Amino acid sequence: MKQNKYDDLGFFEKYSEMPRSIGGLDAAGEWPVLRTMLPSLRDKRVLDLGCGYGWHCKYAREQGAQSVVGVDLSEKMLDYARAHNHDPAIEYRRGAIEDIQFEAEQFDVVISSLALHYVEDFGAVCREIHHLLAAGGSFVLSVEHPIFTALAAQDWHYGPEGERLHWPVDNYQSEGLREARFLDNDVIKYHRTIATYMNALIDAGFRITRLSEPQPTQEALDAYPEMKDETRRPIFLLIAAVKN
Repeated sequence: MKQNKYDDLGFFEKYSEMPRSIGGLDAAGEWPVLRTMLPSLRDKRVLDLGCGYGWHCKYAREQGAQSVVGVDLSEKMLDYARAHNHDPAIEYRRGAIEDIQFEAEQFDVVISSLALHYVEDFGAVCREIHHLLAAGGSFVLSVEHPIFTALAAQDWHYGPEGERLHWPVDNYQSEGLREARFLDNDVIKYHRTIATYMNALIDAGFRITRLSEPQPTQEALDAYPEMKDETRRPIFLLIAAVKN
């Protein structure tokens, strides 16, 4: 299922008010760790899947990437990226991640940030990324953590005074579609176990080099106090892999 919620004006406006939309990578709680999992980008050909505002595309160029292609299904996202993160060596293309078609070994690095849990067939995407990566190329991705996606409600269990008691986990082994509520909209996501993410990469021909379940840094907690509960359960899963 290929969703394009971000071209809905109301949804896009709500997304634009989120801290990571305003503050960019510095406001993304997982970024300090994700950044360390990236290979050297100097002189690399980089593909960003689900590029959104283009923050990672801009970062790749700042690190000396030879060229960057950013792919996103939302025209509003791409309009913002072109206006605010423009660079002659960055090409922004509209399209679904499931539909990407590039030449074999066209890229050296593929990045995907918080987009692949919206994709139904993760294995097929992994195989296509393996095809378009050069030998030894890197694939670094972040998704919502399976502990976070297991239940569609994606919310805490609250006490009588509204206090957050714990994060409920159920139906973890039951993979598939979840209709979650995000920014006052129903959004389709796909729940997968950690094992499924890892095995899909291995089956596609990748060697996994690093895993992370990051929590906010103290700097992030100081800047964004609302992140304090993100230390109680993982919200992101980060994976780095290389093409064998």
